[in-house]
Amino acid sequence: MKYRLLIIILLLYCSTTNAQTVGGNAVFSFINQPNTAQLSALGGINISTISNDVGISFQNPALLRSTMHQQVNTSFNSFLAGIKNYSLTTGFNLPKIATNIGVGVTYLNYGTITQTDAIGNIFGTFNPTDYVVQVMASKQYKERFWLGATFKFINSSYGQYTSNAVAIDIGVSYFDTANGLQISVLAKNIGTQLKTFNNTNKKEELPFDVQFGITKRLAKAPIQLSLTAYHLQQLSINYNDSNFNAAEGNDNTTNNILDKTLSHLIVASQFFIGDKLELTAAYNFLRSKDLSAYNVSNGLNGFTAGAGLKLKKLHINYGTGFYQRNLFHQISLTFNWQGKDL
Repeated sequence: MKYRLLIIILLLYCSTTNAQTVGGNAVFSFINQPNTAQLSALGGINISTISNDVGISFQNPALLRSTMHQQVNTSFNSFLAGIKNYSLTTGFNLPKIATNIGVGVTYLNYGTITQTDAIGNIFGTFNPTDYVVQVMASKQYKERFWLGATFKFINSSYGQYTSNAVAIDIGVSYFDTANGLQISVLAKNIGTQLKTFNNTNKKEELPFDVQFGITKRLAKAPIQLSLTAYHLQQLSINYNDSNFNAAEGNDNTTNNILDKTLSHLIVASQFFIGDKLELTAAYNFLRSKDLSAYNVSNGLNGFTAGAGLKLKKLHINYGTGFYQRNLFHQISLTFNWQGKDL
């Protein structure tokens, strides 16, 4: 329970400070959580993967395609400290206007937290929650380009503190089916708070993010490789608390140009075993650095992995990754509303 409370305090802190969106200093940072197991296995961010999974379109609307008509992706993530993350995404093709639309929701439940005052008097309990509801749309442009947009409503409720916001994502994808190549560019979370946590007119920043991704399916091997770059709007995104480092005697922090560049990158690979099974492995450089706290480190921080079983009418995906000595476990199911083949 103490870990859940710590997370809530950090979220409240991020929402009541006027800071740039660096190192997690942004309100509603929960919307960056992967909504599907395949995305978690790919390192948490991937906007270019070649996949017939409607859940991927939740993060990049330009990946919503006509083949995802009536698809449903449901996901459950047993996250750290008892936090539960539920997601659902569905898509439809509208041939009369040559447009694909999708609807998605992600909901986080942090469990029951004891409510106290500054000196420890107990006043009961509360149940903090976060959720985002969004509508996506995509349209093909010429032969190889796809344009996409998302409108989202975001809400957080932490006891007596509540806040909500609206935002949009805008994405473009280039897909060369003959060469198994997909390239995407995405601007995420362009928006504003409607209601602030402290009921003032001083609005906080949303976690704005400019991302680039490229995925290549090898022609002579059953392998797909991805490179994703995020937070491209700012070079240095590493979190560095100089006061804490000095107090702990940690003089090993580095922030040179190579370190700054790598912190923007996620590399991922997918291995296809026949047409039924796929294995995924990825490495998130920034997550590895942030989780490798002084005197408390794990060489597997930043690594994620997963597996997918593709049956005729049901796709099952599993994703996991290391957070210090803990693992998260996310499972997703993809199927068609009418029971058709995927």
